Amino acid sequence: MDILLELLNSRPLVDGEECDALGDPAAGGRWARERGGDGTRAELMMLREARDILRDIVSGQCSPAALTPLLKGVRHVPEATPDGLRWTLHTPRHARLAVETILAWAATEEQLPGRLRPCANDRCQLFLLDRSRANRARWCSMATCGNREKARRHYERTR
Repeated sequence: MDILLELLNSRPLVDGEECDALGDPAAGGRWARERGGDGTRAELMMLREARDILRDIVSGQCSPAALTPLLKGVRHVPEATPDGLRWTLHTPRHARLAVETILAWAATEEQLPGRLRPCANDRCQLFLLDRSRANRARWCSMATCGNREKARRHYERTR
């Protein structure tokens, strides 16, 4: 699930401007290689497309059906072993990391429904996975977004 949040949050706002970790081929290739990819341009294109669709899905702007073109040619094949059942992912090489991220999203939706969401700070483009018991986390980081929002509301009340 780490890869899911890392991909969703790879396009943050820094000092009010969007910074795309996958936008530059060299930096994006490094980002992909650090997460088990090969860093090719085709892989980066697939990762950017998967990220943007997943961001829209999690934000409620589109349906999961939008992922269908990214899953073309992907197969999850079971294999019986002496230790039990093992699933092997068969996908084009450039699509593997994006598909693994999509599968992580699907697992998150199944295991932790409603817990993956955008930060409640309108000036933030990050996402969070709420692991709290009460499922009430609102900010990607209490130290930054949460504190800023509380300070802003306090300022507005005392003005």
